[in-house]
Amino acid sequence: MTSLSRLDLPVRRRSYRFALTPLADAMFQLLIFFMLSSSLAPYSLITLKGGAAVAEQSGTGLGDAGEAPQPQAPADVALWTLEADAIFIGGQRFGFDALDDLAEALGTQDSPASVLLLLRSSARVQDMATVLARLRQADVTSVRIATEAE
Repeated sequence: MTSLSRLDLPVRRRSYRFALTPLADAMFQLLIFFMLSSSLAPYSLITLKGGAAVAEQSGTGLGDAGEAPQPQAPADVALWTLEADAIFIGGQRFGFDALDDLAEALGTQDSPASVLLLLRSSARVQDMATVLARLRQADVTSVRIATEAE
């Protein structure tokens, strides 16, 4: 009688499925964290190249003699030479603490000033950004950038 009272039901096998959604969420969070917390190259150490250097590399912009044209500043343009943490104007060295006074002394509202910024090899991107921001604050609207011939 025992065999009649007991039914042999088929055994259900449990199927475990591996859910990829939590894993993908964790991977994206790690990816975003590492992208935001690291930098490939500090932007202040990026090499700056001017129009003459780019023209030499591409093979265009050369004069008749095969030399790259040197930047020439017209008479009404102030020539500023930018180095690391310093500006040379008329042979005098100025620190960045004097930038506000130098930019304000450039021109008037009737005749706005124009600046040719000559970058030396020691100049960093942050130095150039600081100078350009100060010139913008002083309403200097015309700024040309050139690199020093090497």
